[in-house]
Amino acid sequence: MAKFHFSGSAHGVLAISLMATGLACVAPAQAQSAMTPPSAETPPSAAMADESDAIIVTARRREERLVDVPIAVTSFSGAELDKRGALDITDIASTTPNVTLETSRGTNSTLSAFIRGIGQQDPVSGFEQGVGIYLDDVYLNRPQGAVLDIYDVERIEVLRGPQGTLYGRNTIGGAVKYVTRQLPQEFALKVKGTYGSYNQADGVLTVSTPISSLMRVGASVARLSRGGFGKNLTTGQENYNKDVWAARGTFELGGHGEPVLIRISGDYTKDNSNPRGGHRLIPSQFSGTPMLKDVFDTQGGLKDPKQFVEAYGLAMNATADLGGGVTLRAINAWRKDSSASPIDFDALPAVDVDVPAYYRNEQISSELQFLYDDGGPLTGLIGAYYLTAKADTQFDVRLFTTVAGLTAFTQADVDTETYAIFGDFSYDLTEQFSLSLGGRYTWDKREAQILRQNYTGGGSPVFGGLGTPFGTPSTNFSGSREFKKFTPRVSLSFKPNRDHNIYASFSQGFKGGGFDPRGVGVNAPDINKNGIREDSEIASYLSFRPESVDSYEVGYKGNLMDGALYVAIAGFRMDYSDVQIPGSAGCVVNGTPTFCGIITNAGKARLQGLEFETNARLARDFITPGDRLGLSGSLGYIDAKYKTYISQITKGTPPVTGPVDVAQYRKVQNTPKWTASGTLSYSTPVGDGDLNFSTTASWRSKTYQFEVPNPYIDQKSFALWDASLVYSAPDDRWSIGVHGKNLTNKHYKTSGYTFVAANAETGALVTSPAGTLTPTLGKEGTLTAFYGNPRQVFVSATLNF
Repeated sequence: MAKFHFSGSAHGVLAISLMATGLACVAPAQAQSAMTPPSAETPPSAAMADESDAIIVTARRREERLVDVPIAVTSFSGAELDKRGALDITDIASTTPNVTLETSRGTNSTLSAFIRGIGQQDPVSGFEQGVGIYLDDVYLNRPQGAVLDIYDVERIEVLRGPQGTLYGRNTIGGAVKYVTRQLPQEFALKVKGTYGSYNQADGVLTVSTPISSLMRVGASVARLSRGGFGKNLTTGQENYNKDVWAARGTFELGGHGEPVLIRISGDYTKDNSNPRGGHRLIPSQFSGTPMLKDVFDTQGGLKDPKQFVEAYGLAMNATADLGGGVTLRAINAWRKDSSASPIDFDALPAVDVDVPAYYRNEQISSELQFLYDDGGPLTGLIGAYYLTAKADTQFDVRLFTTVAGLTAFTQADVDTETYAIFGDFSYDLTEQFSLSLGGRYTWDKREAQILRQNYTGGGSPVFGGLGTPFGTPSTNFSGSREFKKFTPRVSLSFKPNRDHNIYASFSQGFKGGGFDPRGVGVNAPDINKNGIREDSEIASYLSFRPESVDSYEVGYKGNLMDGALYVAIAGFRMDYSDVQIPGSAGCVVNGTPTFCGIITNAGKARLQGLEFETNARLARDFITPGDRLGLSGSLGYIDAKYKTYISQITKGTPPVTGPVDVAQYRKVQNTPKWTASGTLSYSTPVGDGDLNFSTTASWRSKTYQFEVPNPYIDQKSFALWDASLVYSAPDDRWSIGVHGKNLTNKHYKTSGYTFVAANAETGALVTSPAGTLTPTLGKEGTLTAFYGNPRQVFVSATLNF
């Protein structure tokens, strides 16, 4: 992997942010205020001591009551997630309206995220996420390693809709914020152990101690393991197992009432789980290998390279109260991850469509913010953001059943450099009306080096193959593109009193363009008809444009019945333009059957819908003194529809290729029309402690895995049922709980692969005279699915010292 080379301007942005951190260090001598500065780490109890039940969020980069924020946001506290038995960040999607968070196909650690119909499920370099994932305010540039396991967490927030005026980049659909706990001022030791179905055995050790009255250190180590839900019958490996080591370390200076908090943290995750193999949905067309009954079993023969995901990073987050209502915040971070994955698309022993792959990513980011809040009518922030990142991907596509030893090797190195300045201010026009204005200017530069070379007689040498290169590279491209965009945001809030908020907002979101890492340069059209395939024509063929969204939202948030009922309602419409649709398909290159990347800026989509969330205290002191019965729920509806979807389709005699609008036959992927959930909880004193019971039912309507509907891999509507019973001793000295997930053992698809023939316009599958589907890549016919976790029951115990 190539090393970073920073320009002088990059050094300048980084130096400014580091200077800001230095200013934060000397600020205590100048600042006289004892008020804790706004910080993502400040405990809610410190922020709202007089309102112990108030939910505090930092959706607008400052602490506010949830009811005061004119943004559709869902917040989960660490304590709530513990009681639910949540295992990783994907667990929150079942109770959040219009949100999909799933593990991406072949690994435990790569994330596919969609909010309100906007997202991305392709992990290859060159394609950017549509939902921003943030770990302690640090943007995770790539999806590898982004399935964050839940431990040592203060809260998780989900922000729906574009958030560009407040957050790093690529929050065109929304943002997910993972916030870890601030270290306590006294020595603390926490031990948590879990054992359950499929030999699940998890252990988390967390310890922290003060070094002085101002300094603290802490660390957490997690061992997360589980046997497989099924088995690979060819390799003998467990399928869908988990084998993860993770750790976090933190040093803090200040905070807890001091005007300065400097937080230096590091994290490390190593996932040695076996590759996840898919389940074939159709019989093999060439070798006659039978289908398997258990959906968690597979029989793919590819096992090299050995599967792993390794991710780690360092971050420094400094916050200083400069006085006069001004707070300075600097966030600097470096992250790196690498992974190897043997992806057996056809899930068969035959080398039909086998893809060994390496992913290597690295990023450095720097963010500087000035926040203003002097208790008057004006609050807000201005800031600057810088990111430099490398995303390198190498993979073979081995089609040995098509041509003996045929391999298409691809190396795609994509570099990103991003600058942005942003601001967001709110002004109280009266005691009841508040106006917010914000804007962001983004400058994106994307550089790509793409090499594609065919081999015969075996795989490429990168993956230990003995293949011999033949022919000239079908892609040997180097190029760059720049993208610039200003995106505004405006909202108006009306608060009849402090417990009710009615708001309306408009915002724009933007995601830069790039280059298709799987594109085939020799297929570029001769645009000027001069008989020469020029570099500009190849660049145009491989590149794709930015996408943007105009978002309109109206909403209401209210605390009713003396705080016994919280209600949030939002209605939205999003006009989504130049939608980026990556993909791949079987094709012919220089007379050789192989595969080609296919990406298009499809056109336009309309995303509109409603969201409802509530949290109600139904009763208290009704069976025994001190008991409490509650109900929380969510409902999401989205009408997601392509208005324009242009595809290049060949029709007629003689055949002519031209643009065709196929919008009526396409669907917005990973976006069910309906999502719903309800959680009934009951807590009661037992002895000196508390017993808490909760049960959750969630439901999702039909989900399309890709834009082209496919009756085999698309998931019909389904429901899941979870339940938990937890006993906590006084002062949370210890607790023990039993948790059940997917108690009805529902089998449901989360993703898949498809390489079978379909009508180019309608997407209808094409069958042979014998009634079988026709392969478009390889000879077996690739149509495989991956499934969500089956029933799991586990016991967790926690000790606090």
